[in-house]
Amino acid sequence: MDLPYLTVDLPGIGGVLRTTPEDFFVDEEPAYLPSGEGDHVYVRFEKCGITTQMAVERFAKALHVKDRDIGVAGMKDRHAVTRQWISLPPPTQVDAVKALVLEDIAILEVGKHGNKLRTGHVRSNRFQLRVRGVREDAVQRARAILERLAKPPGAPNWYGEQRFGRDGDNATRGRAIVMGEGFPRDRKLARLLVSSLQSELFNQWLIARMADGYYATVLEGEVLHKIGGGMFTTEDPVVDGPRLTAGEVVLTGPMFGTTMRQPAEHSVAAAREDAILAAAGLERGAFATVRALAEGTRRDATITVGEPQVIGIDDGIEVTFTLPGGTYATAVMREVMK
Repeated sequence: MDLPYLTVDLPGIGGVLRTTPEDFFVDEEPAYLPSGEGDHVYVRFEKCGITTQMAVERFAKALHVKDRDIGVAGMKDRHAVTRQWISLPPPTQVDAVKALVLEDIAILEVGKHGNKLRTGHVRSNRFQLRVRGVREDAVQRARAILERLAKPPGAPNWYGEQRFGRDGDNATRGRAIVMGEGFPRDRKLARLLVSSLQSELFNQWLIARMADGYYATVLEGEVLHKIGGGMFTTEDPVVDGPRLTAGEVVLTGPMFGTTMRQPAEHSVAAAREDAILAAAGLERGAFATVRALAEGTRRDATITVGEPQVIGIDDGIEVTFTLPGGTYATAVMREVMK
């Protein structure tokens, strides 16, 4: 993918990420812990070599419950060692879960809670990543880059290659669906393809933003996201600009759809989003045909990189940091490695 670097003036470390799954460790920090009471059973587990969905299916089969009734806060990488929480529906019992022996899964904690775990119920994810075969001064280079990315507004919140399919054509196929040129029989596949189109358009919006020098600038009519709060449309960019650079708010980009919050009508921000659609041969109304697949939303344009640390190891470096849920560590590491 041809994406620009925010830290283009800082040389990368090179090397190879994820030589083995153990080089890519992720630990989910939940929005809340199980209370100890309730009908749902929360499970913290470690997996390796399988997707989160595969893990869910193994729990469902072993406990004789439907996988759709199992709650998941976030999806985790397959080719990695990952820890996360899921919730199991009643009448699942704690003792039955503790007794499970599942392939590629280690159960770490079990507790009761009153509600099903929902998508997004994640405070952050802590990453511990090893990069092998790096340059000699890699520790200093990585620290300089991460120090820059830890300052507001943070790192670009790109969608990575995994979003666009093995052949890189998912977004093109998604556009065909939106244009009414072909609808797969598999509804899940259709949803995935349209989501890939939304993701590509978001990336194009962010590329244009960086190219025009507006990465850390609040524009007229912009939809902003208050850290720890909701979204709002700026009424005065002069006032909200300093809030952006102070880390109080972040810019949001379009995930186009019928229910997406729009920038102020006839504003600079709205015109820029319309230009992204026009370049793809689309208009805002085009997504009405797929409203049941992709309602639309807004996505933070940048990532807050928390608590970055870098140490040297025998044949490379180890990097640790935290990211909000729903963001990609690879978006950070591409800046570090270049």
